[in-house]
Amino acid sequence: MRALARQIAERDYEALRNEPHSTRRRKGGKKDSACAAAIYARYSSDLQREASIEDQIRICRERAAKEGWSIYKEYSDSGISGASLIRPGIQKLLQDALEGRFGIVVTESLDRLSRDQEDIAHIFKRISFAGGRIFTLSEGDINELHIGLKGTMGALYLKDLADKTRRGLRGCVEAKKSGGGNSYGYDVVRGVGPGGEPLTGERRINAREAAIVRRIFEEYAAGVSPRAIAKQLNAEGVPGPSAEHGGRAPSTATAIAAPAFSIMNSISAGWSGTGCAT
Repeated sequence: MRALARQIAERDYEALRNEPHSTRRRKGGKKDSACAAAIYARYSSDLQREASIEDQIRICRERAAKEGWSIYKEYSDSGISGASLIRPGIQKLLQDALEGRFGIVVTESLDRLSRDQEDIAHIFKRISFAGGRIFTLSEGDINELHIGLKGTMGALYLKDLADKTRRGLRGCVEAKKSGGGNSYGYDVVRGVGPGGEPLTGERRINAREAAIVRRIFEEYAAGVSPRAIAKQLNAEGVPGPSAEHGGRAPSTATAIAAPAFSIMNSISAGWSGTGCAT
């Protein structure tokens, strides 16, 4: 996905580079686009909320008004990691920047645009080429020095976060708890622990779904194909392991050995639970 986004970005970049510089600012019909600002806001963590976007936009608007910049448009990405450029908000911002619709990108901090060292350099390069600049409330006007230092810090943050996430998942598994989402055949146990903290990773067997899992493996061991098993389950109207039936992912039995996972995944692909054979 990142390669696809970069191919699209490079295509737009090359198209603009071959365009006469004198026409770039006229696209979009704004004579004062150099003083027009685009605001970008993003949040990605479960610890944040939708209001975080509104808060970021509000303080950016206040700073733009103080600087005398008009607001062209507000761009945002909700609940999306800054480790990737596969974000509709940032992609639209870059496209409009290349079309000369604004001259300044205002955001709370550089890591709102991206935490990836390569991606933040890419964003800076494209906006600079279009004659624009980046201004953040934390760092001020962004230059190459910011890109190098803050980009490195963002990359180190992502690496540290990944290490801590893996460590936490391993701890859950070693404590005989679930290290990820729910699997077909289990129910999430909700409650409060002895210390008052919410329970995480606790599961209990769902007797009805467990019977279906046992039936699937018994039929497969008897020589019935995954497609035939899925067809029969659909014919009987058995609810499938989809988001429409309890929010479970199609890849079931994740706690079972790899061959078993493959069997369940193959069956899930054709098991809709709608009563229609596929």
